[in-house]
Amino acid sequence: MNTGDIATNKEVLFLLSDLCKAVRFCRRDSVLCEDITLTQFFVLDAIEEKGELQLADLHRILAVDKSTTTRLLNPLIKKGLVQREKSKKDQRAVNLTLKDKGKETHGKVQSCVVGFIKTINEGIPEERRGDVYDNLKLFVEAVQNLSSCQCR
Repeated sequence: MNTGDIATNKEVLFLLSDLCKAVRFCRRDSVLCEDITLTQFFVLDAIEEKGELQLADLHRILAVDKSTTTRLLNPLIKKGLVQREKSKKDQRAVNLTLKDKGKETHGKVQSCVVGFIKTINEGIPEERRGDVYDNLKLFVEAVQNLSSCQCR
C-alpha cells in the first residue's frame, strides 16, 4: 500500500469515519441492558474483579481524569449499585465496592455483553476473526503511540 497515494488516504479516512460511527454505536446506552452504558459496565466490572477498588485506581483503569471518573461513577451510586466510602487506612483514599444490587446488575449486564460480542462475531467469518482482532489491536496500538498529528 502506497501511503502517499491520495485515493488510499481517502479510503483510510472513510474507514476511520466508519470506525468512529461503529464505536459511537457501541457506546450508546441502548446497546447493553439494565440502563447501563458500556463505560459504566467497565466501572462495575473493574470493581467486581477487585472486590474493593480505590477511586484513584479506577482513574488509571479507565484512563480518564478524576472529574470524568466521578461523572461516570455518580449515576451508579445513585442507582444503589456502588458503595463509596472513605478508606479506614488512608483518609484521603476512597474505596469502591459493589452493593448486592450492583453485583446482580453486573451479572445481568455481563450476559448482555456476551450476547453483544456473540452477535458481532457472527458478522465476521470464523476463519477471519483472529486476523480481524489482531489487526484491530495493531491499529489501536498505532493510534495510541501517536504523540501528535504529524501533518506536513
